[in-house]
Parts: sequence; C-alpha cells; structure tokens
Amino acid sequence: MFSFMGSPNVMASTQREIVLHYATSDIVPQQSKAEIKLAYDVLRERAPCNFLVFGLGLDSQMWHAFNPGGKTLFLEEDPKWWEKVLQEAPFLNGKYIEYRTQLKEADQLFNSYKFEPDCDPAKGIPLKENEKCKLALNMLPDEVYDTEWDLIMIDAPKGYFPEAPGRMAAIYSAAVMARNRKGQGGTHVYLHDVDRKTEKTYAEEFLCKKNLVKGEGRLWHFFIPPVVNSAAAKSYAFC
Repeated sequence: MFSFMGSPNVMASTQREIVLHYATSDIVPQQSKAEIKLAYDVLRERAPCNFLVFGLGLDSQMWHAFNPGGKTLFLEEDPKWWEKVLQEAPFLNGKYIEYRTQLKEADQLFNSYKFEPDCDPAKGIPLKENEKCKLALNMLPDEVYDTEWDLIMIDAPKGYFPEAPGRMAAIYSAAVMARNRKGQGGTHVYLHDVDRKTEKTYAEEFLCKKNLVKGEGRLWHFFIPPVVNSAAAKSYAFC
C-alpha cells in the first residue's frame, strides 16, 4: 500500500516482519487508504518522531513501521485484546489503560466541564492526577506525560454503545497535550469516526474547526499550535 521510509538496506528486522505480516494476511486496516494517507504523509516528513495512538488495532504494526526510529506508543482499554495483539507483535509499545467515562455521559460532561475549574484551559490544565476534571486522562503511564507528542491518533476507545468509554476524554486530553506543548512546532491530531455525534461535537469544541487541516472519509486532521505564553493561553475556551 505504501513504501516504508528509509533505505531497505537498513530496515530493521521488525519492519521486515511487518512487511511479511501484511503481505501474507487478509487483514483489512481499520481506516481506508485515503484516511491512512493523511497521517502517512506527515510521518514521511517528521519521522522519527513521537507518535501517540489511542487504540491497539489491526493496523498497529503499520503505524509502528511508518515511524522507524521514533517513539510510537499505543494505548488500549480492552485487556484481552491488548494481550492478544502484543503476543502476536511483542515489539509494539502498547499500554493497557482504564477510562473513567462512559459514552452515555457525553452530553453531561460536555455541558458541565466549563464549570469545573480543573478543566479550565486558562489555568494550564494538568492531566496527571487531575481527579476533579473527569475529561482529563489522569491515569496514563508517566511516559505519556513526559513526552511531547508530534502526532496523536484517536481511533479508540470504543464509542458505539452507552457503556463504552467513548472518546470524550481522549479528545479533550489530546487538545490539552497539544496546547501545553513547549517544544517547537505544533501537534498533528487525527480523529477517526467523525460521522458520529460525540466525536464531531467534541472535536469542534476542543480541537477547533480553525485548526482543521483536512478531512478524508471519517477522519479529520487537525494541526494545533502550542498556546504557552500566548493570548490563547488565558482564554476560557479552547477555540
């Protein structure tokens, strides 16, 4: 589908295994070719980079291979699926995490976050150990908080039944990470399944239409600049 970056002479053994994996498998990636290309084009330019992926899926080995020499970290909420994928591909950096939200809470969380001081973007929201802001992912591995992510892909957690975690906290927290970036450049954020109400509503509130670079199929690509020491850092709204 795509050529890997770098010379074939120096391709790591894991990358060769990945090529073999897809060449001999009938697995269909969770995103379309056009959707995948939105992130692939940026990875071609920025790899090796720091790439955070919400979800450990059938396409995880592909994302890993698209970022040779970089840090690619996958966050997965289904313990059985997490274990299965890592058994098949132990070279992937995948962490099991638990969410505090359920999809059925999406409207209530959306309407109330502005009234919770610990959710206020004007205060440089911390994510780690932020108990009061339920949209803040406060229970992630330190590796997530200690890294400035160049790309963030939100294709999980599950968001298609009421008791599922939903992607509200992932979207909110990705926006916070991007806004709090201290290094040069901005953060590319990709959100899948924007045909669903919650994903679309939360994207427009936290990732912001003004930051939308392109959409393809059910995937939106945002580029979010840091707001440290800018007028936006003092704003009570994300957009």
